[in-house]
Amino acid sequence: MYSGTILAVFILLFILGSAIRILKEYERGVIFRLGRAIGVKGPGLILLIPIVDKMVKVSLRVVTMDVPPQDVITKDNVSVKVNAVLYFRAMDPMKAVIEVEDYLYATSQLAQTTLRNVIGQAELDELLAARDKINANLQEIIDTHTDPWGVKVSLVEIKYVDLPQEMQRAMARQAEAERERRAKIIHAEGEYQASRQLAEAAKVMASHGIALQLRYLQTLTEIASENNSTVVFPIPIEMMRVFTNRPDSDAGKKEK
Repeated sequence: MYSGTILAVFILLFILGSAIRILKEYERGVIFRLGRAIGVKGPGLILLIPIVDKMVKVSLRVVTMDVPPQDVITKDNVSVKVNAVLYFRAMDPMKAVIEVEDYLYATSQLAQTTLRNVIGQAELDELLAARDKINANLQEIIDTHTDPWGVKVSLVEIKYVDLPQEMQRAMARQAEAERERRAKIIHAEGEYQASRQLAEAAKVMASHGIALQLRYLQTLTEIASENNSTVVFPIPIEMMRVFTNRPDSDAGKKEK
């Protein structure tokens, strides 16, 4: 009798253990009764009919999936290795269980093939400069294909683009040539502006002789302060007239 009681207790515990399920806040349970889906339950305490009911748990949290590096040839025939990260979640647990065998594996494979297809249709410059556009295109395509599975793809981000060493050196030379071109343009623009300013100054000095004389004197002062050597500096004839047109010479001319 004692052994019968123990056996009955074990059977009761087994039945209760198979009938009671507890689901967390982020979990849902898809209930199958004799093989037929009857609904989605959770969160909290779930009661099942032993042997008759089966439950498949589905997490509603966002899944972060790393897409393995893919060897891709771009539209302009450049071989690159691209890696990406995928963010998605199951919005409809019923579809995620019934419509696809393993929605995590299926989404991963779909992301890999879509990544190769999209990168193969883009040029290298677009891949490096317009990455946001490619990310949005990837997200739209993957989300369209996973929608029948009840899966929502919220974000796709390309993590890195690995270029061959030859392409990296070529891009470095191109960037250096571009910087040299900009430097020459800036230098030429500075020379042009300086020449315009010098032309304006020459016009002013040409119309005002005294301005040219003052400039000569200023230059002499700068040379005298910097160098202790004899400098032969041309003096304009207009400055010599101050000394040649003296009052004595004018008086002598009048007496004659």
